[in-house]
Amino acid sequence: MYDFKNKVAIITGGAQGIGKCIADEFRRYGALVCIIDKQQGDHFVGDISDKNVLEQFAQDVTKRFGHVDYLINNAIPPMKGIDDCSFEEFQYALNVGVTAPFYLTKLFMEHFAEGAAIVNISSTRDRMSQPQSESYTAAKGGIAALTHALAISLAGRIRVNSISPGWIDNSHTITDGPDATQQPVGRVGSPLDIANMALFLCSDKAGFITGENICIDGGMTHQMIYHGDFGWKLTK
Repeated sequence: MYDFKNKVAIITGGAQGIGKCIADEFRRYGALVCIIDKQQGDHFVGDISDKNVLEQFAQDVTKRFGHVDYLINNAIPPMKGIDDCSFEEFQYALNVGVTAPFYLTKLFMEHFAEGAAIVNISSTRDRMSQPQSESYTAAKGGIAALTHALAISLAGRIRVNSISPGWIDNSHTITDGPDATQQPVGRVGSPLDIANMALFLCSDKAGFITGENICIDGGMTHQMIYHGDFGWKLTK
């Protein structure tokens, strides 16, 4: 389906969950994958909230490969709410979710190859919320907005898009019952649902797409829910 042979793909937070699935899929199609993650493993280990870590990582990648084809900003900011999130914790979430993607793009600016693409992983929480989710939601809203700003600034050089996943089951279990049937598609999402879109957006098949945020949530954000309608009940 894709030919990413010898293409260099950078994935933040690529040691687990959606990021790992994206990394595995890029490798499956021949890409050279560079991961940065706080989790220990056979990759660059570091906290992307730290400016010096980002600079060291960028130097390592460019020294090894000389160029970058794809940047996938996937690392997950922490979720804390207005009641107990400190100033420092909120700032950390923004550093991971917004500042790091911006600064990595800036660091690799002169090294992006022709046809390069950036994919930012946002969330459906960039448009809807639950209580006590401010740090995560603000970071995901920020990266969604950063996407279209970068797409315009980098027009003609790098395509920039974002993906907003809904409920994704990273444990690879089969979820059934109401958790599944409430979704218009009848199931919970899998990491591969997101990886497939990331690969497509990086490919030549998506050459006319930039500045977009693509929601992959099984239709949940389009489902109107009112107490008493169509069997929906608020029990709180």
